[in-house]
Amino acid sequence: MFFRPTLYRDPQFWQGLRDLAPQAPGVAAWGLMTGVAMVKSGMSVFEAVAMTLLVFAGSSQLAAIPLLVAGAPAWVILATGFCVNLRFVVFSLHLRPYLMHLPRWQRMFHGYFTADISYVLFIKRFAQPGATGTERTGQEAYLAGNYFLNWSSWIVASLLGVALANIIPPEWGLGFAGILCLLGIQCSLASSRMRILSALVAGAAAVVAYHLPLKLNIVVAIAVAVILCLTVEKIRPTAKAAA
Repeated sequence: MFFRPTLYRDPQFWQGLRDLAPQAPGVAAWGLMTGVAMVKSGMSVFEAVAMTLLVFAGSSQLAAIPLLVAGAPAWVILATGFCVNLRFVVFSLHLRPYLMHLPRWQRMFHGYFTADISYVLFIKRFAQPGATGTERTGQEAYLAGNYFLNWSSWIVASLLGVALANIIPPEWGLGFAGILCLLGIQCSLASSRMRILSALVAGAAAVVAYHLPLKLNIVVAIAVAVILCLTVEKIRPTAKAAA
């Protein structure tokens, strides 16, 4: 995907790079912290590098690491990763009209590389799918440029964290920098009352269920928020019709 000349030549590719640039340091800090956490948890360098290159999902990686250390069953680890990344199902449904004109393998590449911040910036810039071939190519180029910098920042910093895991002191507070990056993304996504409600409910549920073993409070928080929001969505049309 990165090597298609038509994308590199499009000005939107470089615009995507520029728009992601302010967030790149936060993404890198989070990636560095994740690389350190993988090695500190007991994973070998090979395992940490393989997870960095293959998974490309920071929240799932951080959720899975303590489960791996605790010797949790495989189904718990997989279920946790699945629940943490459920949001990408929504992202893919939203992006579908923008990318359905592409071959399947290209759509799969876009799906793999598109992360939270790339999705947010893309949707903010393009409210509607392109109507012409030129517009569609420009939108694809913007998305590719955006997530190329995001992916590069993450991968380079994660590998650096793996390499320097035994040197970087925990006092640097890299985890806090990563959390700030995530909070910035979350605030950008909280653009409706339903999204704000889901964030508040998930946060409250995670705190209430904090003492569950194997970090299952994450699964509980996601499940509670999804069920509540789906219920509200069903109730609202009925209430409007009754009115």
